[in-house]
Amino acid sequence: NKAMSAPVLFVIVGKNEPLFEAEIDTHSSIGVPGQNDLSTRQNYFVLHSALDLVEKSAWTTNGMYLRVVDKVNHQQVSTFLTAANVKFMLLHGGKGEEVVKNFFNEVYGYYVKLSMNPFHKYDTPITSKAFEARVRAAARAYLS
Repeated sequence: NKAMSAPVLFVIVGKNEPLFEAEIDTHSSIGVPGQNDLSTRQNYFVLHSALDLVEKSAWTTNGMYLRVVDKVNHQQVSTFLTAANVKFMLLHGGKGEEVVKNFFNEVYGYYVKLSMNPFHKYDTPITSKAFEARVRAAARAYLS
């Protein structure tokens, strides 16, 4: 199934801009070979256009996990909203709800630890290589 093996795109969005982006091939430990720029751009566009739906969905639920907020071309956008209104967005080819929730919860744990670092300023791009490595490992653990 092509949709299932498609790479996942994970983005953390702050107030006005993406703070972290990772395109993850869950079936290999390397980057994403053969992903053309067009499909990558389309993926970012899908996530970006789902932001309005995230805002709407946030008013109708008390939970942090907003489930699937949008579906485009066999791909789904799942979202997790932190208490500080930072959005975790995952574009995937239809992963189970429970696995996506577990992935978000694990990444949230890393995000909270990062936030407590005195050198990390809130709502600024995340440049930590350790954070990126943990996110990629979590994606492979839960989403492959």
